[in-house]
Amino acid sequence: MTVRLLPAAGRVAVPWKNGGGVTREIAAGPEGAGMDDFRWRVSLADVGADGPFSSFAEVDRTLTMVEGAGMDLTVGGEHRRVDTPFVPRSFPGDLPTDCRLRGGPVVNLNVMWRRGEGAPPVVTVVRGGAGVAVPAGPAVLIVALDGSAEVAGLTLGRYDAALLTGEDALLWASGRTAVVRLAGRAPLPAPTDP
Repeated sequence: MTVRLLPAAGRVAVPWKNGGGVTREIAAGPEGAGMDDFRWRVSLADVGADGPFSSFAEVDRTLTMVEGAGMDLTVGGEHRRVDTPFVPRSFPGDLPTDCRLRGGPVVNLNVMWRRGEGAPPVVTVVRGGAGVAVPAGPAVLIVALDGSAEVAGLTLGRYDAALLTGEDALLWASGRTAVVRLAGRAPLPAPTDP
């Protein structure tokens, strides 16, 4: 197994593609890919004001609100309420998307991937407690969202991440933790209590 720690400390906040907020990249594939040539990208995005999301041609998204009261999104003219923390929600990243905050700033875990370049990522949020088996795959990203997590000999604080490849691992978490399967097998079972 290959394990790479991706600490939250030191992540640089960069403006969104449209300048409407900031994002902190956790990981992207291929490594070193930019906003125009990533196959997949995972980041934490700060949404501090109402306005449009950036558009990405031929890209789909899954966002998971991890802080804040929520957002009302209009995606391609369709209303979508995002007001429950830790519930992944997917939508096309190239449809016009407008956001209205429901009660102040939010932070989202944002997973993006290019259509047609392999199986889409699967985002699961697991709740703290007993160990959760993380099946092997070409790439699995673990992100501690609240509390801490332990996986593959690493202890992750809030927003720290670990990129795993190769073998199965066991995940222990004190809070909610995102498991992002970037390629490979079937998803983890859905949590019973978000």
